Amino acid sequence: MSKRISFDSKFINPIMSFFFFLFLLSSALLPLSSSSLSYPYNTSFYIDCGYHSPSTDSYNVSWLADDFFTGGSTAVVSDPLHFHLQHEKTLRYFPLSSGKKNCYNVPLPPGRYYIRTFTVYDNYDGKSHPPSFDASVEGTLVFSWRSPWAEGIARDGAYSDLFAFVKDGQLDFCFYSIATDPPIISSLEVLQIDPLSYDSAQTGDNYILVNYGRLSPGSSQWGPGFTSDPDAFGRSWQSDSDYRAASSKSARVITTKEKITGVEEAPNYFPMKLYQSAVTFDGGLEYELAVDAKLDYLLWFHFAEIDSSVKKAGERVFDVLVNDKNVSRVDIFKETGSFAAYTLNYTVKNLSNYVLSVKLLPVAGAPLICGLENYAMVPADLATVPEQVVAMKALKDSLRIPDRMGWNGDPCAPTDWDAWEGVTCTKTNGTGLVITQIELGSQSLKGYISEQISLLSNLISLNLSSNSLDDTLPIGLGQKSLAQLDLSNNQFSGSIPESLTSSNLQLVRLNNNLLEGRVPEELYSVGLHGGTIDLSGNKGLCGVPPLPDCAMFWENGHLSKGGKIAIGLSCFFFVAVLLLVIYIFCIRRGRNDYDFGLPSDLISLAAKRNRYQRQKSLMLLEMESQHAKGSKARQQFISLPEVTAVQSVVGRHEPEEDWKVGFRDRDLAEVFNEMLDEPLVVSPRLVDFLAKIIFVGSGRADEVLQATGGKPGLSQDKLRRYEPNRCEKGPSEGTKSSSYILTS
Repeated sequence: MSKRISFDSKFINPIMSFFFFLFLLSSALLPLSSSSLSYPYNTSFYIDCGYHSPSTDSYNVSWLADDFFTGGSTAVVSDPLHFHLQHEKTLRYFPLSSGKKNCYNVPLPPGRYYIRTFTVYDNYDGKSHPPSFDASVEGTLVFSWRSPWAEGIARDGAYSDLFAFVKDGQLDFCFYSIATDPPIISSLEVLQIDPLSYDSAQTGDNYILVNYGRLSPGSSQWGPGFTSDPDAFGRSWQSDSDYRAASSKSARVITTKEKITGVEEAPNYFPMKLYQSAVTFDGGLEYELAVDAKLDYLLWFHFAEIDSSVKKAGERVFDVLVNDKNVSRVDIFKETGSFAAYTLNYTVKNLSNYVLSVKLLPVAGAPLICGLENYAMVPADLATVPEQVVAMKALKDSLRIPDRMGWNGDPCAPTDWDAWEGVTCTKTNGTGLVITQIELGSQSLKGYISEQISLLSNLISLNLSSNSLDDTLPIGLGQKSLAQLDLSNNQFSGSIPESLTSSNLQLVRLNNNLLEGRVPEELYSVGLHGGTIDLSGNKGLCGVPPLPDCAMFWENGHLSKGGKIAIGLSCFFFVAVLLLVIYIFCIRRGRNDYDFGLPSDLISLAAKRNRYQRQKSLMLLEMESQHAKGSKARQQFISLPEVTAVQSVVGRHEPEEDWKVGFRDRDLAEVFNEMLDEPLVVSPRLVDFLAKIIFVGSGRADEVLQATGGKPGLSQDKLRRYEPNRCEKGPSEGTKSSSYILTS
């Protein structure tokens, strides 16, 4: 793209007029007039670049101390007394130590803004060499300064201004150094304006309007920064005398103090003063405006019939020609009457030369004009995809990128400039720019890799080798596009993220770090399929040749999957056993209302159980034997139903339930009688055996056998004698023994 400002000697005077207003009386924006108090936009910044504290100028405009810059240093012009206002005397410059790209990043609500800068050299560095540099707004190149500057501009300074949309909540006004020259700026003014101004509904919001001349015929320089005359947008206006062609030099000036209607209205808020002066010439008027070729230009014409001698339509009619093309026929009185503003705009397409010709040729009467504006329509440059801007700014912070690398503004834009140092960008489908390569090896970086790197979905190559980076590798590192990864010779720790296996890596260098854990087999296979992989110098890595095997239950600094399963099964088994113990000792115990304690004779539970089982077996065998003999005196022996009943009762009173350590709360006689409470004929012989079995559990079987003397039958009196001493009740108190009277 051709440069917006050229300091070639043949264009010195036009560009001084179109872009800058020289020999400033002031540069502060002024309070709004009473007629514009309803102006709905109040966001504004007046930044005194290079000055250390806030100030208020003679026009009652409050200036901020230097702020929102990314780097650089401050300086004072060589002759401060030559300038009238404080913000003209200081500047900020950006040496190469701050990087080739530096910015002012001003927080703003989304909208359209009028942006104006003041730039002065005045040999502040004593080198007599004005710098060469570019300036951009929102990633679009708008101004180009080239050394040598015109002497008047270098000495007195110059203004430049434009209209631009800010969409992301921050104005990026950036500078790019040419060769080794440091860019400079003295002041930056930002005012919010009506988003529909200058026919943006038709031109769209993807153009920046760069001022190539804002003329007020019939007057001298005026407006904010020059006089106390207000302009709601902060626009300054200059005389047209230097731009009229030789044939129009003798044009007559007309002025009025009458009030002009149709001014200071939305969306353009043109000031009344603009329409209170005009020039006219019987032979016609002609202007020659210096421009850059290959750009479109927006011309804005201002008219008002302020000559009281014109009383009706048709008395003043003229044609407007742009580059000899008739674009409109104008009859001011017919359009608006007297003392009323009338505007006309026209877009010049595809200029092929460096001069824009505007002619007003008479049809009836003499042509008249009150104002003429000329704006280059600079198309907004492609910008980096927003989410990748977020990722790159996060990497700038996490990697602690030094100022000398100039990571400021948009990583890839303007496309006329180099991208951030070490960064390569590519256009994608015409919708934006994406980062494809980051080469930052051996840059003395300290920090870590931000997780936001996952947003760089087009990254092909990442080289951060030979720095001092640490922490773990981010999970988001592993874009499918990634083909080359070199993180060698750092201090990265932790495991290799599984996400790397989803990439199309052909080169992997992770050697000489502090990585540990199992190496994903898919990653290791890179070396088996023609790629290159180097994992050496990481003592903690394992799992692939020639690295050692990984521990069964421990890998990557934490439990492996197998270890987690083993612990889970162990926990399950422990809980199951615990629940079983609770069931046995609490639930079943409570249901049977038993209480257990150590036996009085301290016989172990195992020994008692064995003794009981032996007694039980002997009893059952003897009962079965008696039954098998079929004795005639069956009433003296145990019958088959009795055997069955005993087996049933004994089955309900296993030793692990009732005989473990002896009864405490139940009467032995009660249990004995419970056994006798069966629907069968109980023989004296059975009573003997039952007595033996019942009292085996209490450890008193010998007493029972001695008391019975081997005789069949057992009376209640005998039974009562053999109750345990620990029982509080006798058989006659709450027991079942009183229900049975047994005889031999």
